[in-house]
Amino acid sequence: MKILVAIAFLLILGSLASALVFLMRDKGKSNRTVQALAVRVGLSVTLFLLILLAYRLGWIQPTGIR
Repeated sequence: MKILVAIAFLLILGSLASALVFLMRDKGKSNRTVQALAVRVGLSVTLFLLILLAYRLGWIQPTGIR
């Protein structure tokens, strides 16, 4: 589960970085920045739902603050 969350987090950061590159390169003349940010939002929501599902199925347990 940790590996899956780490991979999803890296994909989210990659999408954010690509949006920045598209923003700097296109100077607002295309929709690639918006599409990259939409992908980032979709990945973030998917990761959140995956964590909720994993908790409900008992794959992960809360540890609290130590």
